[in-house]
Amino acid sequence: MADQFRSTEELIDALAAADFDRPPALVSNAHITGLGVARALDAHDVPVIALDRAGGTAGDADGTAGDAGSVRHDGLAPPSDAVDFAGAVTYPLDDLDGFREDVEAIVDAAGAEAVAFGCMDEWALSYAEADPDGVRLPFAGSDTLDDVLNKSALYATCEALGVPYPETYRLEATGATGTREPDATVDEAAEALGFPLVVKPELKRDFEEAFGTNVIEVADREEFEDVVAAASDEGIAVMAQKRVEVATGRDHSLASYVPPSGADDALAVVGNAAVRYPLNFGTSCLVETADEPAIEERALAVLDDAGYHGISEAEFVYDEAREEFLLLDVNTRPWKWISMPVAAGANLPMAAYAAVTDASYASDGVEPTRWVYLRDYLSLLAGDDAFWDQLSAADWRRLVSGAFEREGNLTTGVYRPSDPGPAAKLFETEFVDREYYCSC
Repeated sequence: MADQFRSTEELIDALAAADFDRPPALVSNAHITGLGVARALDAHDVPVIALDRAGGTAGDADGTAGDAGSVRHDGLAPPSDAVDFAGAVTYPLDDLDGFREDVEAIVDAAGAEAVAFGCMDEWALSYAEADPDGVRLPFAGSDTLDDVLNKSALYATCEALGVPYPETYRLEATGATGTREPDATVDEAAEALGFPLVVKPELKRDFEEAFGTNVIEVADREEFEDVVAAASDEGIAVMAQKRVEVATGRDHSLASYVPPSGADDALAVVGNAAVRYPLNFGTSCLVETADEPAIEERALAVLDDAGYHGISEAEFVYDEAREEFLLLDVNTRPWKWISMPVAAGANLPMAAYAAVTDASYASDGVEPTRWVYLRDYLSLLAGDDAFWDQLSAADWRRLVSGAFEREGNLTTGVYRPSDPGPAAKLFETEFVDREYYCSC
């Protein structure tokens, strides 16, 4: 495992002394999602270099951790046995050129071309936009990524293909910065949708930087006007969307890898986010495989129309009023429960790696599987009287004994007795008064 999270310079020195018999994987970020990708690749003996920005604290602005050459980083991937090296790079949203230079120096020191896995939008897009020398991308280029991530373009594709999506209006007030013509004023959208409604950006990166979230629910006309005015001041195009009365526990996603040959050759698993933390609106903490062929068909049609290849998660919610699944979003990169399709028999990271290297990978088929993130699941059990445990006594015995790694149909997000470092790091950081910048 990586014995420390190194500074960029120390990481370069360490890599220069290492030998790689196959292209290493560059995995960013180095937290829960990156951990899942690292474990998936390590299962096929792919060397992993975890890259992230340093995680300094107040009064510790440079992120130094005390050990010579190391920097502070609270992410959970570096202690994993699946990670060979870990270190800091310039955060691409702060300095894309600096990020490119760091990655090129890391690849040069490793002495072998590398395969990049961006595990958050900013990392995936930055690898594509920076296009560092010596880095192979197992996913589509930045133009295609932008087309898929742009909500206006995504919903226009849904409209053309007959894929249901929430009622949405592009707003005239921010139309000057939009990529498509607006179709409603604030008044018209309010009249059509009623309140509460949801305000979403066309492209979420700038919106998240400005507002700290990628979606804002507004309760009345005044809140609506204030959010739209603030977005206009930031030069961010936004849309108004109907607040969907979703059926709790029926959120589904298509987890897939689409190769360059197209969606007909996709490796895919449908997952049901059976439990979220907090309930109804939080992030997934219990996900299980599901048989929903319509979701697979619709998601792959959207990806195929966009010309996207690579790993992605297409998110659907079930609208009780319309009695159908609606496409909300497509994430063009790995996500928090990426370990579920891997455990089910569809190792999406390895399929992506094999597509751009001499390695080979073929799935032996998909089996029913569940994934649980115990930190959030246990918090839910302890703090929400309305929630009933959905794991059996046998599940808990397998979890506590570690037998779940060898038998049964349950896997986990972080906790693995065979790879204890990440769970130990979570205990270490959970009760310390500092926040890691990323939840997944």
